[in-house]
Amino acid sequence: MWNNILHRMLTHLIRQGELRVTYPDGTQRIYGDAASGSQAAITLHDPSLPRRIVLSPDMAVGEGYMDGRLSVEDDDLHSFLGIAISNVAMQGQPWFRRPLEVARHLGRWAAQFNPAPRARANVAHHYDLSGKLYDLFLDADRQYSCGYFTDPNMSLQDAQSAKKHHIAAKLLLQPGMRVLDIGCGWGGMGLTLARDYGAQVLGVTLSSEQHRVANERARAAGLADRAQFELMDYRAVEGQFDRIVSVGMFEHVGVPHYGAYFDKVRERLAPRGIALIHSIGRARPPGTTSPWVTKYIFPGGYVPALSEMTRAVENAGLIPTDVEIWRLHYAETLRHWHDRFMANIDAARDLYDERFCRMWRYYLIASELTFRLNRQVVFQMQLSPVQDAVPLTRDYLYPDAQAGRQAAE
Repeated sequence: MWNNILHRMLTHLIRQGELRVTYPDGTQRIYGDAASGSQAAITLHDPSLPRRIVLSPDMAVGEGYMDGRLSVEDDDLHSFLGIAISNVAMQGQPWFRRPLEVARHLGRWAAQFNPAPRARANVAHHYDLSGKLYDLFLDADRQYSCGYFTDPNMSLQDAQSAKKHHIAAKLLLQPGMRVLDIGCGWGGMGLTLARDYGAQVLGVTLSSEQHRVANERARAAGLADRAQFELMDYRAVEGQFDRIVSVGMFEHVGVPHYGAYFDKVRERLAPRGIALIHSIGRARPPGTTSPWVTKYIFPGGYVPALSEMTRAVENAGLIPTDVEIWRLHYAETLRHWHDRFMANIDAARDLYDERFCRMWRYYLIASELTFRLNRQVVFQMQLSPVQDAVPLTRDYLYPDAQAGRQAAE
């Protein structure tokens, strides 16, 4: 029965590209059309997989690949997930799965409820992994967010540097300004703002590992007097700041807390202050997080729709002074991360095991293809309590181009 239901689901779903599926009983079926896209083949080794895929495709396919109960021909995970993600984006779920999707949507508030103790546990699940793991695929500054590829041929290191300086330009920093870095990671952004722009930075994180490394880096760079990092929930921060920056942290806030988050930003921001919130976003209506991602990668995480963010911003009394959408920059970043991870796969196996490596590879490829094929982007939202805190045009972000135009005149 479940083989037939899965067959009907895949017949509805796969229209572009060709997917060849070998079922647990040895039956082989072909879906889609090779002339319209790439080809991939998978084998289901576990008789329970058809049922599990019908009921929860993301979870069943992800776990099946991790455990070896689902194998991909030539281990061409990129082609297989490309076919799956692109067709889901185009076709949507078949009618008989829609009630399950509605139920997931109704339960998302409970899944994203992140009071401080739960938020700390969620962060530890991902960010307190061995620091050696992150050294295998991140740049030297450990920027674990989207790079800014002003040139498609840029190195990962250069793209991450460009991201930090682009954000700094939006903050309109002056020496001595107090900056709050919410979700400071391993300190790269805070150290850049202290070293290159003369800011006084307070970074906060819930990761013990990030807290330790960030302070060690500040001391080693001679910046401990200008960049301090605390193991603290953003909700516990006191005082006022000229600038607030948050890169790649809003995805962990949770929809039930959006109002409190932007209220806190407004409360901590000086009367003419500027905040820059950089977050992965969905270019479609509000949705839910993949259950596989929730279980294995980012518990409590959620990619917001712009409508969800802007409602909370409006209620907090903040003015959006600029909203910039980065489209394929994160796809390029993830491609670099995957290639670097695979180049160091033996070292990753020494740290963990084969199952972890398969999980991590699945995460990196699925994330890249979601940005490429399924309307996932990055939002950079610049905010202030007043309308005139920033210049009226974006020329200040591109002084070289502005100087060139003035010279031509």
